[in-house]
Amino acid sequence: MPAFKTLDDLPDIAGKRVLVRVDLNVPVANGKVTDATRIERVAPTILELSGKGAKVILLAHFGRPKGEPVADMSLSLIMTAVNEVLGQKVLFATDCIGPDARQAIDGMANGDILLLENTRFHKGEEKNDAAFTEALAENGDIYVNDAFSAAHRAHASTEGLAHHLPAYAGRTMQEELEALEKGLGNPARPVVAIVGGAKVSTKIDLLKNLVKKVDALVIGGGMANTFLAAKGINVGKSLCEHDLADTAREIMKEAEAANCAIVLPADGVVAREFKAGAANEVVDIASIPSDAMVLDVGPKSVAAINDWISKASTLVWNGPLGAFEIAPFDKATVAAARHAAEETKAGRLVSVAGGGDTVSALNHAGVADDFSYVSTAGGAFLEWMEGKELPGVAVLSKAA
Repeated sequence: MPAFKTLDDLPDIAGKRVLVRVDLNVPVANGKVTDATRIERVAPTILELSGKGAKVILLAHFGRPKGEPVADMSLSLIMTAVNEVLGQKVLFATDCIGPDARQAIDGMANGDILLLENTRFHKGEEKNDAAFTEALAENGDIYVNDAFSAAHRAHASTEGLAHHLPAYAGRTMQEELEALEKGLGNPARPVVAIVGGAKVSTKIDLLKNLVKKVDALVIGGGMANTFLAAKGINVGKSLCEHDLADTAREIMKEAEAANCAIVLPADGVVAREFKAGAANEVVDIASIPSDAMVLDVGPKSVAAINDWISKASTLVWNGPLGAFEIAPFDKATVAAARHAAEETKAGRLVSVAGGGDTVSALNHAGVADDFSYVSTAGGAFLEWMEGKELPGVAVLSKAA
């Protein structure tokens, strides 16, 4: 893993203006934050810097305002939740650059926390514009990036600032990068990856990268049907990208060349309609009725997946094994997740998971807290799994 500086490498920061890029892009309904997880994740970094006497200046985006101020994308809407999570009064500035920001910063005492308005209210943010980046940099003495979830974007506040100020990784960024290193960077072997979800088309790069890095790749969800169909199996009315059969065969060929086992369902839970409590049955994967669809993997498949988990030293998970949002098609995902959690708690497995549906699935199974690390980073987590360089991470290593 590339070296990067952390908060442990900071000099005396009492009285220093520390620009901290955080992810506060939280869901809001009826004027209230409905999930404060992202605020909670960055709280340790913010409070540590404040406790050391820094003037902590938060940079964040909120929604996609496309370079213009939009009232319902103002970070002022989440101030109550920020205050509650941090347990202290947080100041707010109505702009992230210019006189309003400068006046608010000049009025800060040591240890104060200030949230600047949405960086994406300026077109220069997403363009990583030099003049805008310099205007941001004028407000700080030190830059801390604690927003891994935005690290796949080369924006002014996520990448540009590290070229202008001494740059450090915050605690959340540090924790994420260390977990990912254990997951795929330098993992304990054997390594097993579980990849599920609806479509192969959204995860081609991911699958092609994983077959070169893991010892076994378990494919579940709707995307498994595409691989089964590519092997000549009739998948009935199941969700299937038949036009990607050649791609699926190519991935299987690459896996064979890399000595990576591809684990596909041996049986499936099929139904004639996609709704909660629909009549269903378990069938061997070669016997899917032509008028039915596979909505979950079956018990033989779960047993095989759990065997691989038991053999693994490292597990990387992205995507559910079935339509877990609707009972009873959540059984396989829940069973495998709970088995992985047990192996992790017993100290036999390092388990790293990420992606929106994955986090929801692990929460549904009641085991998110039992995995070694669960990333809430979404797109950045996926691009890391695809083997792509993340600009916000790469620039920190160059600054180290």
